[in-house]
Formats: sequence, structure tokens, C-alpha cells
Amino acid sequence: MPVWDSRQYLKFAGERTQPAIDLLARVPDSEPKRVIDLGCGPGNSTELLAVRWPDATIVGLDNSAEMLAKARADHPSITWIEGEIGTWKADQPYDVIFANAALQWVPDHARVMPALLRQLAPGGSLAIQMPRNQNAPTHTNMREAASAGPWSPLLASARESQRVEVPGFYYDLLAPLTKRLEIWETEYQHVMDGAEGIVEWVKGTGLRPYIEPLPPKEREAYLALYLKALKRDYPPQANGKVIMPFRRIFIVATI
Repeated sequence: MPVWDSRQYLKFAGERTQPAIDLLARVPDSEPKRVIDLGCGPGNSTELLAVRWPDATIVGLDNSAEMLAKARADHPSITWIEGEIGTWKADQPYDVIFANAALQWVPDHARVMPALLRQLAPGGSLAIQMPRNQNAPTHTNMREAASAGPWSPLLASARESQRVEVPGFYYDLLAPLTKRLEIWETEYQHVMDGAEGIVEWVKGTGLRPYIEPLPPKEREAYLALYLKALKRDYPPQANGKVIMPFRRIFIVATI
């Protein structure tokens, strides 16, 4: 499992938090008593939940001690627990289960998502956002670079590390189990400081499984190969900036 760096992740805090804002805006109006943020990371999305529902009990769950340490330091009034989303079981039902940019790391959505619905109280909502850009150059170049050097055997598992299906898969999975189901996609247009800025972005998330297993010299060589491919696929705008399209899928399922 990669070691998560909250400082690297939060270099783009505004861009990473915006999808959580957009997801939260579509959660039905209610007065939930218990809310949990699965895969809470450093707590930037959990803070949004606490602001919207100040009278609710708010819990953040993550499997990274590094991320939870940052969350506890910045938001001491929220309860933080360490755990795995795929095996998590609520001690009592929640009114809102929120999972922003987390479930792409969890295998077997056909099992996990219905299991999460079963942790909801009647009328509760499961709100999910996941990147669905595994076919964008940011990610295809990761996989191609992983196969193109002597480091290939070390990165075999990284090439299959994220698992996000098409919208129809989630509709067929969740529609029979819910009273209300919304699924939509948004492609954000992030303005970056050149291809180097894209590398800094993905270092905080998707690139972690590719660079963590590599010794320093091989990591440097891998990143150089990856950067060269990004410069080819993301040409600069007139002012030298680069636009990085980033597609995300959103799901709000209410039982």
C-alpha cells in the first residue's frame, strides 16, 4: 500500500475539494444525526460535512495514519478512525455515508456498494465521487512508462490499482436497491503550470503506486519518461499554462 503524503495531496486543495462540494450539493436536504466520510484523507472533505450539518455526529475514516494525523491536527472536533472501506461495518446505521475520491482504490464495487447501502438508516443517502479518467493521457502514460523500463516487474500490480466502471454498471447495480438514484459525470478543466504541474498533481494520488516501489534512481528515470510523454500529450496554451481535463463520476443513492 502506498504511503500517502498529506502535504503533496493538499498542494491542489482547492481543485481536490471542489468535486466534494459539487457532490455534497446534490445530497438531499435532511437533518442527519450521523454522518461518516469514508476515505477522508486529510479532512478537507469532512470539514464540508461538519459545516453543512453542525448538529450531526461527524466521523472520518481512512486507512492512512499519515492522512489521519493531519486531519486530527486540523480538525480536532471531528472523530477520526483508521479502517478499510472494503471491510468497514457501522456500529449503528448512518444517515449519510460520503465517499469522495476514495472508492476507486477499493476492489469489487459489486459487493462493496450494496454493503454500504446496508449501513444506512431508512431514508439515508450514499454519496460517492470517483475519478473516471483511467483512459486519459495522465493515466495511460503512467501505465506505458511502467511497462517501458527495467522497473516493469516492480510495477505490475500498480497498473491495475484503480477500478472504476461505466455509469451504466452503477445504475444496474444500485437502482434495484434505492428509492432515488442520481448518476452524473463532470469533466473539470484544471489549469496547470506546464506538464511538470501535472506530475505534481498525480504525485498526490494516482502516481503513488508507481513511484513508491522504486529505488531513487529508477524513480527518477521513470518520472523523466513519464514527463516526456505528458509534454507530448498536453501542449502549452498561449501563456505557457497547460489544461488538464479530469473526468469524475458522481453517485447519490437514497434508500
